[in-house]
Amino acid sequence: MTADSAQSLARLAAERVDHRFKGLPPDADGLTVAELAGQRRNLFTGGFATPVLALSAERLEHNLKLMETYAARHGLAFAPHGKTSMAPQLFQRQIEHGAWGITLAVPHQVRVARAFGTRRVFLANELVDAAALRWIAAELDADPDFELVCYVDSVRGVELMDAALRGATRPVDVVVELAAGEGARTGVRTEAECAAVADAVAGTRTLRLVGVAGYEGEVPKADTERVTAWLRRLVALTADFDKAGRFTGLDEIIVSAGGSAWFDAVAEVFAEIPELSLPVLKLLRSGAYVSHDDGHYRKLTPFNRVPEEGALEPAFRLWTQVVSRPSAEQAFVNAGKRDAAYDLDLPFAQVIRRDGAERPATGVSVTALSDQHAWLATTPEADLEVGDWVGLGLSHPCTSFDKWQLIPVAEADGTVVDYVRTFF
Repeated sequence: MTADSAQSLARLAAERVDHRFKGLPPDADGLTVAELAGQRRNLFTGGFATPVLALSAERLEHNLKLMETYAARHGLAFAPHGKTSMAPQLFQRQIEHGAWGITLAVPHQVRVARAFGTRRVFLANELVDAAALRWIAAELDADPDFELVCYVDSVRGVELMDAALRGATRPVDVVVELAAGEGARTGVRTEAECAAVADAVAGTRTLRLVGVAGYEGEVPKADTERVTAWLRRLVALTADFDKAGRFTGLDEIIVSAGGSAWFDAVAEVFAEIPELSLPVLKLLRSGAYVSHDDGHYRKLTPFNRVPEEGALEPAFRLWTQVVSRPSAEQAFVNAGKRDAAYDLDLPFAQVIRRDGAERPATGVSVTALSDQHAWLATTPEADLEVGDWVGLGLSHPCTSFDKWQLIPVAEADGTVVDYVRTFF
């Protein structure tokens, strides 16, 4: 950790707890985050108010270690996507667990990362905003240790970047983004167009071509065969660019891909990269792993296909309280769309707590969300009363993190040992 990073994170610990932060104990108002963490309050008996989202300390550490080991085993550099958590404390822990840097998506996220001392950023997006480009140029000029790489996918985009960066001391490093296919998201559709974009970059003094990248998660009708075929296109494009002398003067060539659903295919194909004129930085960018989830990514994780490599563990639980039990078939808890991710799956009722005892939420399911309520359907075997705490599993880490500004990190017995601050 650099001195700047340590100082910035220390400022987070010095922030005062108040009404801005949902779920925290009302009697903690005025304490610093560090003081509250030092009290090691219990999530269930320490005055926390429902709804409250918590991260499992043990599962979070497990996931960080697992992906560190996976990347190292497969010879991959790792730049986890920070848009998932937008939590500088987690960025730092990811870097401490071997990450090359942090991937981000938009200039605001880069500003957050820089405010907390992140030295390497992979911006997995096109960047044509002149104000943001001028700010990045100033950051690069002011800090020789700062490295940033971003996508380009059009000659017009290169022209806009070049115009905004005139006068900058250091060029901005770029990778040509290869689209995942017709009708996919951003990226260049054909290899001939990729060459035209690369030629445009070579014609500037403000940009430097350092590699090729893309996102296999956008491959239409993605399956192992289609994803693998697209990844091999990416590798072939890199080799063609190298053969054409497009990477002259670099120390290494960047080849990057890898979301949270197909990183096993990325590892397999990147292992096939032939010897090029320079060393290759094989950069994986998966992000959802840090908390994992109980729905979408539980089903999609590549570890389902390669269980011998380990398994991620869902680290989030949203604790709610039953506030209404209008019938034997229905109940309502006090958390809804403002508190729980719902863009991919509804929350999952997992456990019930009553009088300090915890048991499975048998016969209880979430059927709908209102702004501040979850609708529960209950079968005859459901033992559920007003006042019970119900622990919900969540699906989609990105939209779970972004609903909470300060998230308790709790050990298995409920002891809260830390608080994670997010910036969305």
